[in-house]
Amino acid sequence: MEFFIDTAIIDEVREINSWGVLSGVTTNPSLVASSGRDFREVIQEIAGLVGGAISAEVTALDAEGMIREGREVAQWSEHVVVKLPLTPAGLQACKTLTEGGIKTNVTLCFSVPQALLAARAGATYISPFAGRVDDIGWDGVELIRQIKEAYVLGNVSTRVLAASIRHPTHVVQAALAGADVATIPYKVFTQMVKHPLTQAGLDGFLKDWAKRAGASPETPPSEAGTNPQPAPGAQVPEPAAK
Repeated sequence: MEFFIDTAIIDEVREINSWGVLSGVTTNPSLVASSGRDFREVIQEIAGLVGGAISAEVTALDAEGMIREGREVAQWSEHVVVKLPLTPAGLQACKTLTEGGIKTNVTLCFSVPQALLAARAGATYISPFAGRVDDIGWDGVELIRQIKEAYVLGNVSTRVLAASIRHPTHVVQAALAGADVATIPYKVFTQMVKHPLTQAGLDGFLKDWAKRAGASPETPPSEAGTNPQPAPGAQVPEPAAK
């Protein structure tokens, strides 16, 4: 399963991309608005950082407006994927843009029938919102699993992009449900990489290395072995007689 980051904050994209794990970025009007920056400027800067798919969402509600906006944003970078809402107008725009060679991400998906419609319209990605489905008492991960199963049985090429990820467990569940991609907030990425046993193990390794090099546990690892310091209370041998 590939990882996208769901943000429009450049520093967040830059940091997670530096880990070597990102395949793309998803944005939406709310995320761009919260960044306080120009939409085009944000998308182009992100595209310069991450070589994968960059979802940029239209704001028009009618098919003609979506198609016009979609064609415009697709020119901003070869990596742009036009993000469209799962409405009749959005499906119409998806069909037209796809036929024009523009990649699309149909978003705000909350049911298998919606996902099947998006696939027939030629969507490159379908974005079921796991967290928001959970919020209304349904099973968001089960929705992802059912969409993926229906796509496999129907030999559908549309990729399942698990969205509205709330915590690391959602990421695991999405992977086990067969999602092709998970778009993950910055906060969840930072939670995924941490584990108390990892830190405890690292601390233990560094202390052991410092002792092996003849240094006290307080000596930085970079200095251990180059200018070892005796541990507190240790006997310091007299220099050998010449």
